[in-house]
Formats: sequence, structure tokens, C-alpha cells
Amino acid sequence: MSSVEHSFDEHNGSINGGPPAVDDSHGPWKHIIGYAISLVLTAVALWMVVSHVALASSLFAIIVILAVLQAFVQLFFFMHINESHAPQWPFHVWMLTLGLLFTITVIVGSIWIMSFGSESY
Repeated sequence: MSSVEHSFDEHNGSINGGPPAVDDSHGPWKHIIGYAISLVLTAVALWMVVSHVALASSLFAIIVILAVLQAFVQLFFFMHINESHAPQWPFHVWMLTLGLLFTITVIVGSIWIMSFGSESY
């Protein structure tokens, strides 16, 4: 007999305090729905650009809105941001804020370099 005892924690569904057990009750349908929504959002953005359905400034605003929707689809359907049993919302908010800060920094830095980087010194 082994001297190692395995204890099952019913609160989070884990053995010996490990990671929680995976709940596969929803099957792959949640991922399939998220993938379908992502494809639709991408197809709508592509169609709008190719078909020239609006002026450039309004088209840019619509594509930004579609991109934000795409980000939320990714967060909720694939990264499972709302499936935590523990109250971890401050951690999620800080990590999302940090990711947004990095994204804004890369975008603003790229625009800065494209605008002022062609000057020779």
C-alpha cells in the first residue's frame, strides 16, 4: 500500500488542492459558437472594406467597434474569463488593464514611428 493519501476537495473539484476539475458539461458547443461569431465579425469587417459601404472615417469607427466585439468574444468564449468560482475579478481587471495599456503603447508607438521616423538625423 502507498502511504500517499488522496483527498478530494468537493468545493473546487480537485484532488490534493490541485487545479479544479474541468467541467465538460457544455461540450465543444461553446467553442464552436464563439468560433462562428468570430468568423461572422471578421466576414462583416472584410465585406465592409471590400464593398466600400461607407466613408473612410465611419468605416474606421465601425471596424474598431467590430474589433472590440471580437476581443470580447475571445475573452468570454475562449479565455473563459467569467468561469472562475473564486472572486478573482480584481486580478482580471488589472490584467485586462495591463493588456490594454500594452496595446495602446504599441499602437501609439507605431503611429509615432511612422509619422516622425522618416526624418534623417
